[in-house]
Amino acid sequence: MAKLGLQINVHDESINRIKWTFDNFERIYLSFSAGKDSTVMLHLVAQEAQRRNKKIGLLLVDLEGQYKLTIDHALEMIEIYKDVLEVYWCCLPIALRNAVSVYEPKWTCWDEEKQEDWIRQIPDIAISDVNYFPFFKKNMEFEDFVPLFGEWYSKGKSTACLVGIRADESLNKFRTIASSSNVKKQDKQYTTKVTENVFNVYPIYDWKTEDIWIYHAKNRDKRYNELYELMNKAGLAISLQRICQPYGDDQRRGLWLFHLIEPNTWAKVVARVSGANSGALYVQDSGNINGYNKITKPDNHTWKSFAELLIESMPPQTKDHYKVKIRTFIDWWEKRGYETGIPDEAVLSLEMNKKVPSWRRVCKSLLRNDYWMKGLSFTQHKTDAYKKYLEFKKRQQLGKGLFD
Repeated sequence: MAKLGLQINVHDESINRIKWTFDNFERIYLSFSAGKDSTVMLHLVAQEAQRRNKKIGLLLVDLEGQYKLTIDHALEMIEIYKDVLEVYWCCLPIALRNAVSVYEPKWTCWDEEKQEDWIRQIPDIAISDVNYFPFFKKNMEFEDFVPLFGEWYSKGKSTACLVGIRADESLNKFRTIASSSNVKKQDKQYTTKVTENVFNVYPIYDWKTEDIWIYHAKNRDKRYNELYELMNKAGLAISLQRICQPYGDDQRRGLWLFHLIEPNTWAKVVARVSGANSGALYVQDSGNINGYNKITKPDNHTWKSFAELLIESMPPQTKDHYKVKIRTFIDWWEKRGYETGIPDEAVLSLEMNKKVPSWRRVCKSLLRNDYWMKGLSFTQHKTDAYKKYLEFKKRQQLGKGLFD
């Protein structure tokens, strides 16, 4: 667990970061998923809270499609540290990505209109009243809910949200932590300003996967999610063992594990969300769900005509969504040397590095059901929900109602 170049290990440095957080923020809460990283973080943070006799918040956004073992572990951890935790276990109708179906590109967890199809029942500890939070509205995006919760929890005071992500997990998480454009608290690299009063703090950002398990090996009394034991028995590499909602763009590659580890849960997962079963079958067979690694086209089609065929086979709303994205992609490249249109295909290595456009790239995104077209260099839209919330709070301060 040694950090090169410093006479300190990552465990001790994380403790220092957590102490600094307690010293520099008025309110503190942590984001908890019951995965291996957030579990270690909860152990470290809760122990510091106990030493200071200070209450901290715990946010768990329950996305319904979870393993029973994960829920049991979350309840166990909350019981262990109940003396210092204010728990916000949220089972609310939040819109989530469904990357295994073009007919249902989004689904809503805990949708009351589909209560008979719920994968699990709402835990007694959970908040399920849609009116509990003043900012919440049905079908709001997960990415909007989290910062709005933070600002609500802050009560106008300086607030830290402790997040258990690590830089070596993925390029996106590395960028989240390392980006020089992020506003930092006291120039601490492991902090990022999220809203007016809230900073994210990443106390274990420099841990590796091995460090997580070394921690548990050295602290046998500290609980961890036993789902990882079953993942290991299933032959899943340690670096691929992750816990998250199963239908997302990256998470869909773990769908088959539900079938193997919790068959009863799997039956409900299949019934709940369109495309789950076929997604799992493709992943288990080749790891190539919806053209994730390589694609082919019918011999009688060009890549352009194949893309048009795929588009026309989609339901109207999804079809219109992709048409706008593709038109924007083409317009962008036409202004950069491709005035006569993008080619059917180009040098594959250049395509893979997104250096050149092609209809083959378009087809790959369509076959992957890449809803946000990240394969064409788009990013997921950010809504103006937080801006609207600030406007609403300002109107409240002026004594005005929402529609005045």
